[in-house]
Amino acid sequence: MNRNLLFSKTRRQLAIWFVSVMAIILIVCEFSLDRALSQAYKATLDRELTSVANTLHNGFVTILDRPGTLESNVSNLLPDICPYSDDCYESDNSSLMPVEAIYKIEYYVSLLSSEGNPVAIAGKRIKSLPLTPTKSEWLELLDDDGFPYRQTTLTLHTKDNLVWGYLQVGRSLEEVKKYTSTMRRVLIVGFPFILSLIAVGAWWLVGKVMQPIYRSYRQIQQFTADAAHELRTPLAAIRATVESSLMKPRLTDANARNTLQTVSRQNQRLSQIVSDLMILSRLDRQLSGVKSSNEIESVILNDLVSDIAEEFAALAISANLQLKQQINTSQNLTVKGNSEQLYRLVSNLVINAIKYTPSSGEITIILESEHNEAVIRVRDTGIGIAPPEQKKIFDRFYRVNSDRSRQTGGSGLGLAISKAIALAHNGSIEVQSEINRGSSFIIRLPKYH
Repeated sequence: MNRNLLFSKTRRQLAIWFVSVMAIILIVCEFSLDRALSQAYKATLDRELTSVANTLHNGFVTILDRPGTLESNVSNLLPDICPYSDDCYESDNSSLMPVEAIYKIEYYVSLLSSEGNPVAIAGKRIKSLPLTPTKSEWLELLDDDGFPYRQTTLTLHTKDNLVWGYLQVGRSLEEVKKYTSTMRRVLIVGFPFILSLIAVGAWWLVGKVMQPIYRSYRQIQQFTADAAHELRTPLAAIRATVESSLMKPRLTDANARNTLQTVSRQNQRLSQIVSDLMILSRLDRQLSGVKSSNEIESVILNDLVSDIAEEFAALAISANLQLKQQINTSQNLTVKGNSEQLYRLVSNLVINAIKYTPSSGEITIILESEHNEAVIRVRDTGIGIAPPEQKKIFDRFYRVNSDRSRQTGGSGLGLAISKAIALAHNGSIEVQSEINRGSSFIIRLPKYH
């Protein structure tokens, strides 16, 4: 297939289209995965932040008495709490707070009055982070170095349910940033690698899919060439015969009769080839599932084998051959199919056996049953078939011995028709042969109970 420019170009184009589509799908999937994982990770952090903020809020509610005023016992909840001033940022005294999540992750805590003025800070000291007197529940902030932070704001109440101010709890998003950066690097680096695997797989897959198409294309090419060759030979003979007769100044009755006999003989050969091609065409349609219900019938193979042995006995005797039948079953073997086609299937094998078996040879038609199959064997003591040719003998217009086939009137379609008939009846046909020791053609058909 690689040597055929048409199929090579088609294979390359299909592979490129496949890889392009897969690349687009891969980009969309990677982008969606990146967004989904980033959002999921942020959602997890938000849940943690909310949990810490709610825990602190519930603790403050039991402590605060007057709006905007810190009670002395607030240090019991946040040991490192510092009234807001520049001195709070002199040292990062992030003591462990009685919130389990804060043990592991450094949060910052800000307390604001109801007017939005800073009252106190605790936890991680981040001087470069701007104060946000806004009441927005969620914010994303940047410090002076550009590091991102996530912050949530809750309204604080006193014991009497008066508004004390606001509680702001936040944490760095640097972990999220590193996670997403690592994930994106993996996706970016993995993209060409995965695309390379897709390209290799696409090239192999397209080639695999195109193999049957290419074989069919080659068969059509070969069939067309062989058919043209087969039809050209009798047509050339007719033309040469007619032209030679026309060139004679005076055509006698004998010459005219010889010319007409030659034309008739070649015309008969042409008609046979066309008839065989039409049979193959019908069988091809039958194999494609286009079947006519009125052609299906029950066929008793015992009677069919006996009829063929009886009808070809005279032909075998004229060739100085013995034609025998051997029915190795006490019951009638019945199959579903077309009786005319099955007759043609077996008779083609018998005719070939007669043609290729030397004088004083023997031909045997054997019918037997194996499991759920009816088996017909046509065995001869003929010239045999070489192993390399056994795979080709069922091809259309193929002849083992072209010269002898032409002398006996063969067109090279008999075995092709036999194989097509066997396949159309859900059966099979095979050959076993040895040079100068004979051949055995074996037909297997499913029995009809």
